[in-house]
Amino acid sequence: MMNPLKMAEMLSQANQMQEEVQRKLTQTVVEGTSGGGAVTATMNGKKQLLKIRIEPAAVIGLGGDKPDVEMLEDLVVAAVNEAGRKAEEVIQSSVKGVLGGLNLPGLGG
Repeated sequence: MMNPLKMAEMLSQANQMQEEVQRKLTQTVVEGTSGGGAVTATMNGKKQLLKIRIEPAAVIGLGGDKPDVEMLEDLVVAAVNEAGRKAEEVIQSSVKGVLGGLNLPGLGG
């Protein structure tokens, strides 16, 4: 049977680590691009979209006289999805770090 004091210490340590991970995820910034950099999505490690940048040439140059709105929408979606994948990698890396730091048998160690 596990010592209740040891369990409380482990839970406290886990809470501190979780808070640290949340702080790091909020401060971590990733970017996803599409269309050769025509559209850039900036996201934090908590998968919150912070900014969308669209190069003027993407709006003007997509359709000549009439901009191709559907193409631009596709580029935005692709950039956001790429940023989301990068944020997910950051999240997974952070979770592995926490689990390894806890030294729990069979987890992350």
